[in-house]
Amino acid sequence: MKEVELDCMGEACPIPLVKAQKKLETMDGGDILLVLIDHSCAMKNLPEWARKAGHNVEIEELDDGEWEVVIEKVV
Repeated sequence: MKEVELDCMGEACPIPLVKAQKKLETMDGGDILLVLIDHSCAMKNLPEWARKAGHNVEIEELDDGEWEVVIEKVV
């Protein structure tokens, strides 16, 4: 199990979502992807997509308007 950080600060939707999708394709089940975002649209769309894809998702607000989306890849 590994943990990978993806910094998408300053990037608007759909860029964080596309980057997260591509990164998850290279990861194994049980791996964790930490996506750092500061765009409210991505804050809504990224977790929604990940849950629909069957992954486990947690969201942590780091600062006002900055979030860390934790995606655990499910096999």
